[in-house]
Amino acid sequence: MTDMKRLSWHEVAPAGAKALFGVHHYAMSGTDLPHELIHLVFLRVSQINGCAHCIDLHSRDLLRTMPIEKVWLIPVWREVPYFFSDQYRAALAWAEEVTNVSETHASDAEYAAAAAAFGPKDLVDLTIVIAAMNAFNRLGAPFRLPVAAKP
Repeated sequence: MTDMKRLSWHEVAPAGAKALFGVHHYAMSGTDLPHELIHLVFLRVSQINGCAHCIDLHSRDLLRTMPIEKVWLIPVWREVPYFFSDQYRAALAWAEEVTNVSETHASDAEYAAAAAAFGPKDLVDLTIVIAAMNAFNRLGAPFRLPVAAKP
């Protein structure tokens, strides 16, 4: 990786940023999903996509409500099922499935598991949450948004 300065996408395309932040606003205040679950999904999607800025941001968000032991085990959540509720595990599985849709094709098995854990509106909202974070990651990672953490 180089130290080349990248564009500030939200300054270069403020109308696009406003539209994307509108989806984020809907995710945070227009759904009935718990904020902790939303931040959990935001973090897992960002880990998969390798967006340092978003990993830093959403780890900090989760640490306000979740013990650090749970946060650092999110990448291996399947190995510690007793750390996460059935609904949180379904959300994490669906987040991985949707984020990797080019490989998974949103399998029937994972869709059925997500649909069993969430009502129709919540499942659509969860998928919007996942899609929004994937969009942010596809801007944050290529434009190398800085992290708040300092070495």
